[in-house]
Amino acid sequence: MTNKLVLIDGNSIAYRAFFALPLLNNDKGVYTNAVYGFTTMLLRILEDEKPTHLLVAFDAGKTTFRHKTYGEYKGGRQKTPSELSEQFPLLKETLDAFNIKHYQLSEYEADDIIGTLATQGQKEDWEVNVISGDKDLLQLVSDRVKVSLTKKGLSEVDTYTPVFMEEKLEISPDQVIDMKALMGDASDNIPGVPGVGQKTAVKLLKQYQTLENLYEHIDEVSGKKLKEKLENHKDDAFMSKELVTIKCDSPIEIKLDDIQYTGYEANQVSSIFKELGFQSLLTRLEGEVSLEDSKEELNDIEIEVLDSIDESIFTGIEALEVEMLGDSYHVAPIEGIGLVNENKKYFIPTDVAVKSNVFKKWAEDSNQKKWVFDAKKVTVALLKHDIHIHGISFDLLLASYLIDPSENHHDIPAISHRFGKKQVLFDEEVYGKGAKLKVPEVEKLMNHVTRKANMIYLLKDQVEQELTENSQLELLQDLELPLSLVLGEMESTGVQVDVERLKRMGEELQERLKRIESEVHELAGEKFNINSPKQLGPILFEKLELPVVKKTKTGYSTSADVLEQLQEKHPIIPKLLMYRQLGKLQSTYIEGLLKVVHQDENKIHTRFNQALTQTGRLSSIEPNLQNIPIRLEEGKKIREAFIPSEKDWYIFAADYSQIELRVLAHIAKDEKLTEAFQQGMDIHTRTAMDVFHVSADEITDNMRRQAKAVNFGIVYGISDYGLSQNLGITRKEAKLFIDRYLDSYPGVQEYMSNIIQDAKQHGYVTTLLNRRRYLPDITSRNFNVRSFAERTAMNTPIQGTAADIIKLAMIDLHAKLKEENLQARMLLQVHDELILEAPEEELERLKELVPMVMENAIELAVPLKVDYAFGRTWYDAK
Repeated sequence: MTNKLVLIDGNSIAYRAFFALPLLNNDKGVYTNAVYGFTTMLLRILEDEKPTHLLVAFDAGKTTFRHKTYGEYKGGRQKTPSELSEQFPLLKETLDAFNIKHYQLSEYEADDIIGTLATQGQKEDWEVNVISGDKDLLQLVSDRVKVSLTKKGLSEVDTYTPVFMEEKLEISPDQVIDMKALMGDASDNIPGVPGVGQKTAVKLLKQYQTLENLYEHIDEVSGKKLKEKLENHKDDAFMSKELVTIKCDSPIEIKLDDIQYTGYEANQVSSIFKELGFQSLLTRLEGEVSLEDSKEELNDIEIEVLDSIDESIFTGIEALEVEMLGDSYHVAPIEGIGLVNENKKYFIPTDVAVKSNVFKKWAEDSNQKKWVFDAKKVTVALLKHDIHIHGISFDLLLASYLIDPSENHHDIPAISHRFGKKQVLFDEEVYGKGAKLKVPEVEKLMNHVTRKANMIYLLKDQVEQELTENSQLELLQDLELPLSLVLGEMESTGVQVDVERLKRMGEELQERLKRIESEVHELAGEKFNINSPKQLGPILFEKLELPVVKKTKTGYSTSADVLEQLQEKHPIIPKLLMYRQLGKLQSTYIEGLLKVVHQDENKIHTRFNQALTQTGRLSSIEPNLQNIPIRLEEGKKIREAFIPSEKDWYIFAADYSQIELRVLAHIAKDEKLTEAFQQGMDIHTRTAMDVFHVSADEITDNMRRQAKAVNFGIVYGISDYGLSQNLGITRKEAKLFIDRYLDSYPGVQEYMSNIIQDAKQHGYVTTLLNRRRYLPDITSRNFNVRSFAERTAMNTPIQGTAADIIKLAMIDLHAKLKEENLQARMLLQVHDELILEAPEEELERLKELVPMVMENAIELAVPLKVDYAFGRTWYDAK
């Protein structure tokens, strides 16, 4: 069988991927869109090409041997956005996981590496495929070498052979260099001959075959102006030819035998996909990912199964594990309870526990200390049986999360492994996996639950010791633990949904979709399936003759980005875009929410994830109520379906105003920023005055909008590229904004510098309440990796402190509502906002109480400000 060599132009494909996809980032805030796009294409290449030999070539640096010929080579190129450059190390890690060789050579470009290896492969009579987005590589095309060029985006590729080149470009591969020499290349700052484009270059080469022959017959060239240009720029043309010629005998130290490809291990690739958050790609992996090898069993422990409970079992401090089938603990029944003290290990069947007054009395006694794995889960599980647990003094899940929030796994086996203990059974061994979840055999269940409780018991002192050394024990005991009980109550309470209203919204959206569909058909002049790209494509690009933006293997692309580029071209396009937006609202939010409403009570019980984000922010899942779209009015209206659970009650919403900027003012100790907040000034107007050097009455809406983007961008460590994308301005203008901002607020600039130095010294940064985030890359020798860690160092203390403040406010407000015997109760936390429900007669008290509690959750150098509103629905309260 002939060997098949695939050579990938790493820089070119990464650039294409970055600009083809929106800025994606994983749960750690790391940008991943270029890696995701590259990897998607890589999987397709492996599947389609099945290479025997494979290499990804990268450029080694800015300076190459070509700069000796022409110092301005590639001059004028914009600096690579940091959001892209910081992804190259991740990309190389991903290639390593795939067992794919990658290579770069000082003073040479990826093209030269590819050209050298392609030439060697051709000599061996191998089949060679070069994959790039750079037309310079077309000079390598031959009977044995094909070049696959990405077009717009990554999904469409043209494969160039000598025959296809003749059809497409009307020149042979040998003439590519001469064509580029004549027409030049603005992207690489190659001069060529001014005024000679591709059409003229091809025409000349058809007539004279080569650049050399053209200049030998220069007197025969027709057209006085063209002839003059060719004569005046002869040196430029020959220099350009030298620059664009790929060096196919580069001094590479890698041989064809070194890049043999034998495939990848699914578990290695799976591991990096999980780290990067590529959930959709995980399903594409071939074969089964092997389970971890480190499933060690505990030594046999003696377990006593209780068929009745007396007070004698509750001696000393107990570890408690409440076991349920799967994660949906709002609906899942308790499978059994494990209880461990220093003398005994007990398994309590569910019925025995929940029907026992002795168990209920112990659970509700705040003086009886309990250690658990997930206090919130235990709270919700027992509330279903009218058991209000108190006295939880340790939570292994939250403790592990506080020690290192960057860890991906905080389950008992992973934690016990990190602390050097032998692991308990994996859940999937007991319950099966995914859709195969099953009720376990009693003996397996008994062992599993009690071993988990035992592991909590064994780990508690060791984990608490580490928290104490990190000055984080108070963070667990005074913040996260009390909050978990508050969240447990909120989850258990749930949010009332007006199901009929939600259904009516669905019907109204359906009617709206039908109307838009009719209008689209009218504009198209015929009926067709709007949801079918195969039918829509010909309507747009053949019948209506709109410009073709992108093609796919099956026809025309009608993706959202394509339609957005055509918005001004025809009135049918805005209607199609609206149709799709409303269709998503209908399927994802209307139908999606209806599916998770508990039919017996018409409530939604979202789950707050307290141990996920690295900044300490809460997230919401099943369903995500923090993410209901509010850009479209129709999206906002979905909140009309969220209502109080009692008749004549109100929804009350309270929102921190610009909390992150206020935290920044406090942490940075910036005088001007602090003074603006202390005087109650509009901070975006103040910033606009400083950045644009104008008075308050000269500020336009656009100036304030730009100042707002800079304010919040600074908090998130935004780059000039990121800001330019947000505001639709040039990177130069964006950089000027950022520079002026930092000049105006020197305290902020000093904070940024100091926090980076602190992070380098300690290896982590902290919030005001000692929440930590480790930054191992802060001292990396790789500039891009280090830059990302530096931005994270600046941002985390601000975001994390804001998250801590609203958590404190939730604990204080929950206590205050109980203390004053109010019926009002908290339902949701959405970023910087708290949502409550309350009877009408308590509204006047809430107007005073809620802002007072939230504004005094912590003392800062600037005042915290809370806005509130209320109404009959969540929508009305906004």
